[in-house]
Amino acid sequence: MSDQESTRSPYVPNETPHPWRRFVAIGDSFTEGIGDPDPVNPGAHRGWADRVAEVLAQQVDDFAYANLAVRGKLIAQIVADQVEPAVALRPDLISICAGGNDVIRPGTDPDAIAAQLEDAVSRLSSTGAAVILFTGIDTGFTPVFRPFRGKVAIYNENVRAIAERHDCIVADQWALKVVQDARFFDDDRLHYNALGHHEVARMVLRALNVPNDLEAMQPEPLPLRTWRAARAEDLGWAREHLVPWVLRRLRHQSSGDNIAAKRPEPGPVILPGRD
Repeated sequence: MSDQESTRSPYVPNETPHPWRRFVAIGDSFTEGIGDPDPVNPGAHRGWADRVAEVLAQQVDDFAYANLAVRGKLIAQIVADQVEPAVALRPDLISICAGGNDVIRPGTDPDAIAAQLEDAVSRLSSTGAAVILFTGIDTGFTPVFRPFRGKVAIYNENVRAIAERHDCIVADQWALKVVQDARFFDDDRLHYNALGHHEVARMVLRALNVPNDLEAMQPEPLPLRTWRAARAEDLGWAREHLVPWVLRRLRHQSSGDNIAAKRPEPGPVILPGRD
């Protein structure tokens, strides 16, 4: 054991209730919860932010939660459409995850994207609310997004620097190795499924130092497949998900066009399975 390891303080969760009463989440499909169908509301999505809000709501009275995130949005759209509405809701806890859709576009500059993020963070942190920022996931495990790994890493270093300058909380997806597995992703291979959103929620709660009883969830073993079956699956994925995504880019369209925020106003959190 190194000297640093022997002197490092162990992680100890809080034994007192958390201080937050109003949580507002902003961002894109990741924060909207795409890939994690809501079991209570058919056609709706749950996601990590809902899961975090459910835990926070159990621990204090008069807790309220709003989610302004909309799928497919670029960082400029998130800054223009969500930051001031979020500030107007007067939260004491704000999460912002933005820039991922920009980073995976060819030819974009992660430093320029981060500059836009910092403008938003400066405005949000000026309210006195606690601000949660996210690093991007390590895409090295997936062939489709592996070419963007370097850009994601550069963007993440910017995110950490922004968090340091503005005293933000960092939810570190890059370090969340458990989700670097296809079994934690939806069929589109881009968005987390329920397992992935659950693990992100656990990670965010650790970053907030909020005690909880969320347990790790184990995915089913991958079925054995022949090369031919795997190839057919890849072709099916390309037809159903990749080609439409490329066509939307070429047409300057977004999956979030004409989609409204799912929780535009802070409200109480109804726990799954409860009236």
